[in-house]
Amino acid sequence: MSMDGRTCVITGSARGIGRGIAEYLGAEGANVVINYRSSKESALEAVDAIESAGGSAVTARADVADREEVVHMREVCHDAFGPADVLVNNAGITADEQFTEMTREEWDRVMDVNLGGMFNCTQEFYDDIWNADEGRLVNISSVVGKQGNFGQANYAAAKSGMFGFTRTIALELAKGGSTANCVAPGFTATDMLKSVPDHVLERIISGIPLERLAEVEDIAAVVRFLASEDSSYVTGEVIDVNGGMDL
Repeated sequence: MSMDGRTCVITGSARGIGRGIAEYLGAEGANVVINYRSSKESALEAVDAIESAGGSAVTARADVADREEVVHMREVCHDAFGPADVLVNNAGITADEQFTEMTREEWDRVMDVNLGGMFNCTQEFYDDIWNADEGRLVNISSVVGKQGNFGQANYAAAKSGMFGFTRTIALELAKGGSTANCVAPGFTATDMLKSVPDHVLERIISGIPLERLAEVEDIAAVVRFLASEDSSYVTGEVIDVNGGMDL
């Protein structure tokens, strides 16, 4: 399941799950494009980690909601490594608020990044994936897209929307021999959860049959499989990585 020589673009990969995916694939021999919007220092640290593990990586600053910046990211990828073999749409934001208090601005911003960014990146890299030998599209959704979550109507709607998008693109890519799949992580041990009060975290973990949070490596290992040639007969799927929360 080697990733040697495969060029992977991972959006939102300076921190959190995205960085875990980037470092995992880089350690497997992939050429990695680290995308960030504002976390330049963290992006450079990710590049250092990948290069220290023997991989190759470059950074590409782009707000995925801005089409022109996504075009620039594609150019960075092509200049450094050539066309992409794998696109991982991971970039996403939250703007939590109880629905009756949520503003249209909060709704639109989450949609612009989480769905609009996926649209922008997939369309700009579509030809790369189509023409690649075993091209791969992997979209990172969330258990919230399946179950909903209080105060996250915008985020849940966006993450749920990724399911239908993935299945449709899978149908359209199939004739070219490329695949599209979606990964829906559960609650994951990243910096985002550090601000969650202990009693809330305990309640979350009590609802997980495996009785622990996901580690970024749990998510990255599934993405690696989907990004590799070993997954050539898997397409249009939503893979849950949530410790059994759907049981």
